[in-house]
Amino acid sequence: MRNLTITEASEHYNIPIEILRAYESWGLCGEVEKVMGDWQYDDQDLERLSLIMTLHDVGFAPADIEAFMRLAMQGKGTEAARMRMLNQHRSEALDEIHFREKQLERMDYLRYEIHAHEKGNGRER
Repeated sequence: MRNLTITEASEHYNIPIEILRAYESWGLCGEVEKVMGDWQYDDQDLERLSLIMTLHDVGFAPADIEAFMRLAMQGKGTEAARMRMLNQHRSEALDEIHFREKQLERMDYLRYEIHAHEKGNGRER
C-alpha cells in the first residue's frame, strides 16, 4: 500500500484529523515521513491508528490512549500493564451500564405508576 497523507488517511479510514494530529504529537508515528509539510502514513501506522480508534471508541481519554500506545510500542513485557488499563476501563464501563440499568428501572416504575393511575381513572391508552 502506498503512503497516505493526513487528509487521505482521515478520509479513507474515517479518522478525525484531531486524532491524527494527536498521534503525530505523541511521536508514535514510527516510520512516518514528512513530505512537503504532510505526514505520510504507512501500513504499520494505520494499524496503530486502528488501535487508537478502538481505544477512543471504547472510552479511553486521550492521555490514556497515549499511555497505552507507548506501552504497546514497547512490546513484550508491557502486556500486564496494558491488561490492567483495559480491565480498569472495562470495570468503569460495567459500572456505567449498571447505573444506566437502575435509571431505566426507575423510569419504567414511573411509567408504570402513570399508566396505572390513568387506568384507574378510566383513561386507558
